Amino acid sequence: MEKDVFYHVAPFTGFTFPNETEVPWSELIVIYPYITGLVAGAFVVSSLHHVFHMERFASISKFALLTSLCFMFFAPSPLLFHLGQPTRAFNAVLTPHWTSAMAAFGYVAGFYVCLLLLETWFSFRADIVAMSKSRTGIMQRVYKALTLGSDDVSPGALAIDHKIARILAMIGIPGACCLHGYVGFLFGSLKTREWWSSDLMPIIFLLSAVGSGVGLLIVIYVIASWWRKKPTNPEAMEGLLYVLWTGIVIVMVIEALELLEMVYKAREGVEGVFALIQGPISVGMSIQWGMSAFALLVTTIMLVSGTKGKKLVVWLFISGLSMMIGVLAMRWNVVIGGQELSKTMRGLMTFHPEVYGRESLMTVATLFTAPFVTLYLAQKLLPCWDEKTEH
Repeated sequence: MEKDVFYHVAPFTGFTFPNETEVPWSELIVIYPYITGLVAGAFVVSSLHHVFHMERFASISKFALLTSLCFMFFAPSPLLFHLGQPTRAFNAVLTPHWTSAMAAFGYVAGFYVCLLLLETWFSFRADIVAMSKSRTGIMQRVYKALTLGSDDVSPGALAIDHKIARILAMIGIPGACCLHGYVGFLFGSLKTREWWSSDLMPIIFLLSAVGSGVGLLIVIYVIASWWRKKPTNPEAMEGLLYVLWTGIVIVMVIEALELLEMVYKAREGVEGVFALIQGPISVGMSIQWGMSAFALLVTTIMLVSGTKGKKLVVWLFISGLSMMIGVLAMRWNVVIGGQELSKTMRGLMTFHPEVYGRESLMTVATLFTAPFVTLYLAQKLLPCWDEKTEH
C-alpha cells in the first residue's frame, strides 16, 4: 500500500546524504508546539488567581482559562493534518509502546483536556445555572444541559466549586509542565541532531511557551477590551507586565546558556551548527533574538518608569505581540533548522515552505485562526468577564 506522506525536498550545499534532502517535518510541526505552548501562558495567568489568590488577575482569570481550553482543543490538529492517515493517530494510545514519547503525549494531552473541561465547568457553573433560568427557547435548553443537573448555587455549593477548581488548577500546573516540556524532551532526546540534542531543550520549550502564552493573552485581552468598548483593568495589566518581563528574562537567559554550553563543550560538529546559524536560519535567529530583546527593553523601561494608563496598554500590547513573534521564530529555528543541518555536519539545506497544499502556510494560517474563532464563540456562550472586578 502506498504511503500517503508528503516530503519537502530542499536544495542543499556541502556533503549531504540523499535521504536528508527530504524534510519530513514541515511548518505544521512548527505550529504544533507553538499552539500547544500558548495554552501554558493562559493557564499560568488563570492559576495565579485560582491557586495563589492574586486578586489583580481576578478580572481576567475566567477569560484566561477559557483561552487555554479553546487553544488546547486545536493543539493536536497540526499533527493530524501532518499524518497521511489521521485515524492511525489513535493506535499510539490504544496499542502504545511504553518507551514512546508519542504515546505519552496522547495520554498527557487527553488528561489535560479533561482537566481543563472540569475546571472550566466548576468555574462557570454558577453562571451556567443563572443563564438556564434567565434565557428562553433553545438556549435555555443548552444551558440546562450544561448544568448537568446541578443547579444549587447556595454559598456552600459555590465554595465547594471554588475549592474543586483550585485543586484542579493545582494539578494542572505540573500537568502543563509535562505537556509543554514533552515537545522539548522529544527534540532534546534525539542524539543524532547536534542542533536538537540538549538537556536544556525541555526547559526552553516550557519557559518560552509560558512567555508566548502570556503575550497572547495580553494581545487578545487588549483587542477584546477595545471590541467591547471597555477599559482594561489597570491592576491586571500591571500584573501581566510583571509576568511577561519575568518570562522574557528567564527565556533569554536559558537560550543564551544553551548556546554558551554548545560553544564551551566544543563537541564535534559545532562548526556545522555555527554555519547553520549564519546561513539558513540567520533571518529566523535575528527575528527570535531581535523580538525578544525589543520586548525585554520595552517592558524594562515600563517597569523602571512606572508606566501607567494608555501608554502601558499600547506598549504592553506591542511587547506581547513581539514575544509571540519571537517564540514562533524560535520554534521555526528549532524544528526546521534541525533538519537543515546534515547528520555529517558538513552540509546544509534550505527549506522553502509551500504556500498552498495540505502541509502549507495556508493550512497553518487556517489552523491558527480556528482557536480564535472558537474563543469568540465560547465567550459568547459563557460570561467570562467579571463586571465587578473588571474596572
